[in-house]
Amino acid sequence: MSARRLTVQYYALLREQAGRREESLESAAATPRELYGELRARYPFTLDPEVLRVAVNAEFAEWSQPLREGDTVVFIPPVAGG
Repeated sequence: MSARRLTVQYYALLREQAGRREESLESAAATPRELYGELRARYPFTLDPEVLRVAVNAEFAEWSQPLREGDTVVFIPPVAGG
C-alpha cells in the first residue's frame, strides 16, 4: 500500500515522550492501530493502545478505521484528575 501524508498530534505523556506536539509524516499505516505501532518503534511510548482513545479528524474513532491522505490523528492518553 502506498504511503499517505498524515498529521499526528500528541498530548500529555505522549507529547513528553515524543518531544513534540505535532508532526506531519508519511506512513503506510492503514489504521490508527498500525500508525501507533509505527510511532512506538520511533518514540519511547510506554502506553499500550488499550489505555488510549484515538480521534481522526476531530472525531473519536475506532482503532481499525481506515486512514486517508491528509487525516489528522490524535492519540488521547488517560487523564489523571485531582
